[in-house]
Amino acid sequence: MNTTPAALLNCAELPDSPSARLDAELLLCAALGKPRSYLYAWPDKPLSPRQMETFAGFLARRRAGEPIAYILGKQGFYSLDLSVNQHCLIPRADTETLVEAALQRLPDTPARLLDLGTGSGAIALALARARPSWQLLGVDKQAEAVDLAEQNRKQLHLSNVQFVQSDWFAAVRGLRFTAILSNPPYIAENDQHLDELRFEPRSALVAGKDGFDDLRHIIGQAPGYLEANGLLLLEHGWQQAEAVRALLATAGFSQIESLRDLGGNWRVSLGRLE
Repeated sequence: MNTTPAALLNCAELPDSPSARLDAELLLCAALGKPRSYLYAWPDKPLSPRQMETFAGFLARRRAGEPIAYILGKQGFYSLDLSVNQHCLIPRADTETLVEAALQRLPDTPARLLDLGTGSGAIALALARARPSWQLLGVDKQAEAVDLAEQNRKQLHLSNVQFVQSDWFAAVRGLRFTAILSNPPYIAENDQHLDELRFEPRSALVAGKDGFDDLRHIIGQAPGYLEANGLLLLEHGWQQAEAVRALLATAGFSQIESLRDLGGNWRVSLGRLE
């Protein structure tokens, strides 16, 4: 059997992946412990038996549908390289819309922001890196997610962000924030697309029968934790924008708007508490 990178990439079969060639290259690089440039510089250098075994295992996991980010243990987000695992959602490019919205609407002056359901810490870490004058607090109900976010903080050498375990607002009672952000669970419990997300934690995806349980809770509680003129920014499903705007209005928010993600779908809604 030809075990050179060139031969292995030519015969690697990932029929259900929309990016099969890229996936195969990334998995091969991980098995080799080399950058992608190595595949082109040394296309005819055979793999060792151990490298072959590792690569075959990675391919088997990918064929079974496991996301490439979980296999590699890392994911890029807003120019950051983050560690990820099965205890948190994989950060997605759509969520960068939430980060951009905060950066565009808040001044680059000292501020305190809360990231609810922080997961890997992606949102809080991206904001902390972009705005050194801000203080970020990320909270998550799952201790494993908090540990992962703290690991990412240390890897990025950021000192203006902190992560604590909390069931939404439970650990921040009595505190007020310039802005609150969240990418909460917003999928209905019987949604037909959940099987496609079967490797990601269901607790970070599903929010009751209609997908609004956590959005309703956050919007209802947020006024008690925002400063005057405070901003609440929420990610949601592409068909939920109108309902989220209505919830914001009912809770007393003004200057309410919704924003589209990179794919043109309504993805983020926000409002100010005046």
